[in-house]
Amino acid sequence: MRFFIDTANVDEIRKAAKMGFICGVTTNPSLIAKEGRDFKEVIKEITQIVDGPISGEVISPDAAGMIAEAHDIVKIHKNMVVKVPMTAAGLEAVHELSKEGIKTNVTLVFSATQALLAARSGATYVSPFLGRLDDISTDGIALIEDIVQIFDIAGIETQIIAASIRHPMHILECAKAGADIATVPFKVLMQMIDNPLTKSGLERFQKDWDNAFHNS
Repeated sequence: MRFFIDTANVDEIRKAAKMGFICGVTTNPSLIAKEGRDFKEVIKEITQIVDGPISGEVISPDAAGMIAEAHDIVKIHKNMVVKVPMTAAGLEAVHELSKEGIKTNVTLVFSATQALLAARSGATYVSPFLGRLDDISTDGIALIEDIVQIFDIAGIETQIIAASIRHPMHILECAKAGADIATVPFKVLMQMIDNPLTKSGLERFQKDWDNAFHNS
């Protein structure tokens, strides 16, 4: 399973990129709005940090508007992926964009049937939101497992991006379920790195070293 970072904060992206495990970035209107900066300005800066798929989301409610926005988004950089909502209009847009060779990421997927429809419409990626399902007492990991099974049986090449990641255990379960990618907030990436046994082990190594070589 590969890792994208789910943020529009360029400082977080820069820090994660330096560690070498990030190969893409996903954004959404809420993340962009949180930064209080121009959409294209933020995206251009991100493309200078990460050389991989960068998802920029459309906001139009109709297919024609989505397609027009998509054409603007892909002009920003060769790595741009157009993020489209899982709606009837969204699927129409995905179908047209796929015929043009434009990569798409269908977002706000909450069922395996939605994922299947998105894939058959020509989506490059589908993004099931497991954390938001967990929030309403529904098994988000089971959704990932169902989509993986269906895509494997049907030979579907659309990639599965596990989204709405809440904690490191989501990452573990998504990897075991067979998700192609997990898009992860910076905070959760840092939680994955930290472990109290690693910290205590380093402290013990340092103490033993100091006792052996610095106190003689």
